Amino acid sequence: MNLRPLHDRVIVKRLELETKTASGIVIPDNAAEKPDQGEVLAVGPGKKNDKGEVSPMAVKVGDRVLFGKYSGQTVKIKGDELLVMKEDDLFAVVEK
Repeated sequence: MNLRPLHDRVIVKRLELETKTASGIVIPDNAAEKPDQGEVLAVGPGKKNDKGEVSPMAVKVGDRVLFGKYSGQTVKIKGDELLVMKEDDLFAVVEK
């Protein structure tokens, strides 16, 4: 990837949702909600505190994370839709 996030920002790719319900009904793309889970593709170095020291990031590349539906800024890179957001916009890391 050619994106290197700055400070406490992360690059996240939304995970695809199931387009079929448990009973077998297919949900069209225009009716489906945007997923609120994604995979971290890149992380910045961290945020500087009052002393000028860089605080390490709590997430790492490859983590599956939860975030709000309207979190982050959407960008398109080589046909992929990615989100750029601050680490504070992330709610949780999904443990495997």
